[in-house]
Amino acid sequence: MESQTPERVTTPSLSNDDATYDTKLRPSAFPEFVGQENLKDNLRIFIQAAKQRDEPLDHCLFYGPPGLGKTTLAHIIATEMGTELISTSGPVIERAYDLTGILTNLKRGDILFIDEIHRLQHVVEEYLYPAMEEFSVDIVLDKGPSARTVKLNLEQFTLVGATTRAGLLTSPLRSRFGVAQRLNYYDPDELARIVRRSARILAVPIDDAGALEIAKRSRGTPRIANRLLRRIRDFAEVVGDGRVTAPVAHESLLRLEVDERGLDEMDRRIMEAVIHRFAGGPVGIKSLAVAVGEESETIEEIYEPFLIQEGLLKRTSRGREATPAAHEYFGARSAPREQGKLL
Repeated sequence: MESQTPERVTTPSLSNDDATYDTKLRPSAFPEFVGQENLKDNLRIFIQAAKQRDEPLDHCLFYGPPGLGKTTLAHIIATEMGTELISTSGPVIERAYDLTGILTNLKRGDILFIDEIHRLQHVVEEYLYPAMEEFSVDIVLDKGPSARTVKLNLEQFTLVGATTRAGLLTSPLRSRFGVAQRLNYYDPDELARIVRRSARILAVPIDDAGALEIAKRSRGTPRIANRLLRRIRDFAEVVGDGRVTAPVAHESLLRLEVDERGLDEMDRRIMEAVIHRFAGGPVGIKSLAVAVGEESETIEEIYEPFLIQEGLLKRTSRGREATPAAHEYFGARSAPREQGKLL
């Protein structure tokens, strides 16, 4: 299987005519990036210091649940540093020579962004160590008795790694990042600001109450907030008068099966399986995955963090267990819910 060529992105990014929704809505500078205030303040200082010394920014690692802005921060760093972003992901880099080809094509100050960096092959990761520390890489030429090692010097660059599972990173790799920052879930007020900004870009009429209604059901995640906004816009345009108000958002979210706490169908299937099929737990992740028809890794990376954050699920040494709050919440919701209708 041939490896894919990494994407070289010149910042600012693609024009709106060709961009996807995510690219159109992605902030391009720190003032547009809502939330994560301490992280932003620190990055501003690190970037300013690097520019004053006329040297590349130190390598950065961003970790946390998906959809919180790790990729966006990589783009903003490239913009602030006035350099290019070269984007790839851990699973794409299959061989050491794939990584070598990427590294030798970097220019001074370039930002190499590796998403899902925890999924790098071990042999590939070994090649990263001297590249990150000494800006050089060793390649082996020929085979057998005539084999020899040649050291290639690289241009100084910044590696930005992103992962949803920081615990899977090896200690040698983690220790080589000078900046390591966790991104946390957003509060409803921050998400409401993001929704209002996205609505302006998409030319969607929305009031503050409508933005807050979406924000409260977005699982603390900007990516989900933007996705819900686009779907609610569809309902507002087809069924309503085009404006996104609190009642329109509420009824639309009911149709999308997103409840008052932001739980979607899969969240409910997971919790109802733990509570009803496994008597509240504990239950192993593999058994739970079979019960709900979803991959165990997807449950661990996508659904569990929010359910734990909400205090509905807990991990124990014996498996997953439903909390008393989960029993109370899902017990109160056992009666069929009547779906409303848009006016």
